[in-house]
Amino acid sequence: MTLSAAAPAIGAAFLASLVEVVEAFTIVLAVATLRGWRPAASGTAAALAVLAALVAGFGPLLAGMPIAPVQLAVGILLLLFGLGWLRKAALRAAGVLPPRDEDAVYARARAALGSAAAPSRATGDWIAGLAAFKAVLLEGLEVVFVVLAVGAGHGSVVPAALGALAACGLVLGLGAMLHRPLARVPENSLKFGVGTMLAAFGVFWTGEGLGVDWPGQEGALFVLALLFLAAGLCATAAARQAAREAVR
Repeated sequence: MTLSAAAPAIGAAFLASLVEVVEAFTIVLAVATLRGWRPAASGTAAALAVLAALVAGFGPLLAGMPIAPVQLAVGILLLLFGLGWLRKAALRAAGVLPPRDEDAVYARARAALGSAAAPSRATGDWIAGLAAFKAVLLEGLEVVFVVLAVGAGHGSVVPAALGALAACGLVLGLGAMLHRPLARVPENSLKFGVGTMLAAFGVFWTGEGLGVDWPGQEGALFVLALLFLAAGLCATAAARQAAREAVR
């Protein structure tokens, strides 16, 4: 597989994973600072093992299925998933929905863990490890879906997985240096971009599943992404205007 063919899958998986890993890291950091790094690391490792097993199990399974039905099914799911991300990002950019605040999430997680004070250190570690496990697993399931979905179309699950791993390494590296929530990451802008990319992949795979011969092959993905980006920006402007009129 050439780099030009794998690049869209790597980029989509990297950006989508970056958003989800930042959200999971906030909870893991809260666990680590309140209960220690041991339960945080054990819960995270257990969740990553489950996620790796899912990728290892479903990746070859998808590769062995007829390509056209896989592209069609995955394309429809990706389109719905991407439009959901794009809709939420547009509403946040318009001020209709409040932006996600990683510092506030971190404070709430610490408060929840603190209120669940346990009579013994072992029980407290178990609760903390479970909190880390749940956060990484829930956010990671979306990463697994993106990796499998964007990689299933042309057998690029491995490049997509490498993109996801790169995002994990970047967030963990920054988190290890800063020891604080990554609140300055432009999460909504990333979600806007990821939503456009996933929706573009959705249309692309759906078309290929229906036998459409896209001009420029994978190059058509960038045109589709630009169209969804333009639609998202127009939706943001319309939502912002509607919100202003509702206030008057």
